[in-house]
Amino acid sequence: MNSSTILSLKEIPLQADLFERYRIVRETTRWICEPLTIEDCVVQTAIECSPVKWQLAHTTWFFETFVLIAHDTSYKPFHSKFNYLFNSYYNAVGARTPRDLRGQMSRPTMEEVWHYREHVDRAMERFCRHELPEDIFRTIELGLNHEQQHQELIVTDVKTVLAMNPLRPVYREREIRSAAVPAHAWVSFDEGLYEFGARGNDFYFDNEGPRHRQYLDSFAIGNRLITCGEYLAFIRDGGYRTPSLWLSDGWARVAEEAWNAPKYWEPIEDEWWQMTLQGLRRIEDSEPVVHVSHYEADAFATWYGARLPTELEWELVATNHPPKGNFLENGNFHPVPLDVNSEPIGQLFGDVWEWTRSAYLPYPGFTVAPGALGEYNGKFMSNQMVLRGGSCVTPRHHIRPTYRNFFPSESRWQFSGIRLATTA
Repeated sequence: MNSSTILSLKEIPLQADLFERYRIVRETTRWICEPLTIEDCVVQTAIECSPVKWQLAHTTWFFETFVLIAHDTSYKPFHSKFNYLFNSYYNAVGARTPRDLRGQMSRPTMEEVWHYREHVDRAMERFCRHELPEDIFRTIELGLNHEQQHQELIVTDVKTVLAMNPLRPVYREREIRSAAVPAHAWVSFDEGLYEFGARGNDFYFDNEGPRHRQYLDSFAIGNRLITCGEYLAFIRDGGYRTPSLWLSDGWARVAEEAWNAPKYWEPIEDEWWQMTLQGLRRIEDSEPVVHVSHYEADAFATWYGARLPTELEWELVATNHPPKGNFLENGNFHPVPLDVNSEPIGQLFGDVWEWTRSAYLPYPGFTVAPGALGEYNGKFMSNQMVLRGGSCVTPRHHIRPTYRNFFPSESRWQFSGIRLATTA
């Protein structure tokens, strides 16, 4: 399977072809894993990263637990201990392996995990032949979106593994290109009362609703993402040595961890290089800067004389833009320069997750769903910041204007970058 044959799930009718949707998502995960060795798949580099082996089993456990065991009386679980090994954070389902110990399990083997996936896939194919009630259908759809989230996490976490290796391994080759990007400019939006949040019958996560109205003051947003060249100017102007640019917690993090550039950047003979999924290479000025924390994004914005957009400002801008851009299926596995002939506002989707200045909080009227699946998003609405737009390793059919991602302010391992805003 190659990237040109990974279809958009939106091209497939929903209920009538449920297993076909399931099959494509599961095959895409296998395609992501094709370049990896067994050794690549068992390493855990940090508590926020999980081994590929664990993620392959965990996404399978989701379907086994919430669909097959819950609703198919004929299903025989693959292994009685897998619920403990591969539960992530669902307290209602039972005890589980501590998150920081996922990389210390040599068993089951990778071969056994692939057999586990095949066992569940066969059972899901049989189960999906029946006419399913709405609640089960929606649970399967949630499971597909859950696996797509882990597809992105697998690539992101593999990058941390390869970046630690002095051999500078290559995940997949890609063509590197430079470009003359458009000049940075502001696009203005009027004040007004607007509606935000998901609506309709298409899938969305619970944290994207309910639909609600909010008044926004007039503002302007950057026409493109901030580039490596622009971020280099911040570094050379002493950005990492100027405490007045930083939030207090961010400046403490700079000191504690000796930050002096984005994650994966390193100086070699007076030049900046970065580790990518194509190996180590020189910084390309025209590419969007990536692997910066919220603290770094905010400090850059202050240095630039601007700010980060709120998540609702971003959503208003993105609402009338179809989600197109540089996604997982493009096979770049890295942000690419914006074409000089692009739309007035470019790169809203794909390339990098865009930090906003908004804390991850519930929308007005939000309620947590009953049962274990209610733990999916709501309990994380504390000490996180919202990111929007997807990245170069997000499946293109997974993203939408209302999608809310969230990470702690210090997080840098994700494909996160910068778009600026200002009060008009």
